[in-house]
Amino acid sequence: MPFCKRSSLRASLLFSCDSARAFGLACAVSFLAACSSLTPVYPPRPPATPGEPVADPVPSRVVVHATITGAALRQALETALPTTGDGTVPLMGKERKFSYKRDPVGLRFDRGRIGLDLHLVATVELPVSRMEFPLDFRILAEPVVTSSYVTRFQSVEVNVTSTDSRIKLANLAAGALDKIQKAVEGKLADFAYDLRPLLNQVYERVDKPLALPLGDAKGCADLKVLGVEAGPTVLADGIEKDLALVVAPSITLPCVGDDAEAAALPPLANVATLQGGPFTVTVPIAARYEELAKAMSLAFTDGKLFFSKEYPALYMEKPEVYAAKDRLVLKLHIAGPVHKFGFDTDIDGDIFFVGHPTVEDNELRVPDLEPTIETKSLLLQLKAALEGDSIRDEARAALRLDLGERLKAVRDKLSTELEVGDAQGCLKAEAGKIEVTGVHAHGTYLRLYVAMTGRAALYMPCPSN
Repeated sequence: MPFCKRSSLRASLLFSCDSARAFGLACAVSFLAACSSLTPVYPPRPPATPGEPVADPVPSRVVVHATITGAALRQALETALPTTGDGTVPLMGKERKFSYKRDPVGLRFDRGRIGLDLHLVATVELPVSRMEFPLDFRILAEPVVTSSYVTRFQSVEVNVTSTDSRIKLANLAAGALDKIQKAVEGKLADFAYDLRPLLNQVYERVDKPLALPLGDAKGCADLKVLGVEAGPTVLADGIEKDLALVVAPSITLPCVGDDAEAAALPPLANVATLQGGPFTVTVPIAARYEELAKAMSLAFTDGKLFFSKEYPALYMEKPEVYAAKDRLVLKLHIAGPVHKFGFDTDIDGDIFFVGHPTVEDNELRVPDLEPTIETKSLLLQLKAALEGDSIRDEARAALRLDLGERLKAVRDKLSTELEVGDAQGCLKAEAGKIEVTGVHAHGTYLRLYVAMTGRAALYMPCPSN
């Protein structure tokens, strides 16, 4: 004789009928008679709470390796140091004119300092003639990057020599030599290689939310720059320096707008050490459950998921997700005709599933998802009793989201959108591995933690390839 059995596990209510399929109609009659007074149990929807999803990011460092090539530095020095100059000096009781012309700048790197070699030919006007004599400037200076992102020289040492013995014997051009030397030292003191224009482009790009491709869900990435740090300078046929953008990155679904006026690029902070090479940042993703349901609906065809081989016209639709304590609740509408075992009716009702979200290899799953039943008729309860496992398995599959594909689109977007460049230089960025490391259910949103590796380099000027 068929019988009905009720069992409750946590918030799940499962019905089972122990009978042969040939006696389905008799089982149905017995089920309706014996179980009609049972009330389905399912987790209640939590009260609605206002507010946007909260990412609450932890500050991380995005390390950018900046390179000012020797050619770029030499070009900047060529522009800063005039090729010619003139003036007057007191000589023989009168002001005598002098002028000079220099050869191209010679640049070298000497034990952590920059070396400049300048060869000049100076001319002093004498009463009946003119005297020309060569001057060789050998300059050593330490390059530094100031808090205003300007490369300058400090601890400048200037040594002037000449191969012309007339200077040593007569010292007629002593005044001219002194003025020329002061002019060169003044230009070196005023020399500035400004990094701010290019870095401002980078900052403006990362300081505003970046729209991300996430299917029907609308997401935004916000890097939120908190500060910029600079490590020690390395001289290797150019100036190389690690810069670190201290960021509080987050991704929200939907986008959380920030109407605050964009802040200026924060001052540069020179630090004693900075870890170079590829970096890893942890990005929290805060997704409202409405957006999660939109993403889940991608598994449906035209909004419907047909799940039963025995009842091919039955389908699930209208996925809805919310939380009950630390569990996810998935609500699906089930509908469609049933024609079997003498039944000829339409199923129309809601099914609830509950389980704990986990992430395995960048795939969001709810492996312990089990159904609870709310119906508009006992026929839906009977249907769930006969094929509860099939419905559960299909619901698990529908809620299984391959985050890897979506994160790949995020990675590609970040790699391209963060690249900037102009005639002065360019920033090239590459996002590497993206891995979901944790997932937590909150009252109105789901928070995932994503670890992202990447590399970034700033070139001045931009390489041709």
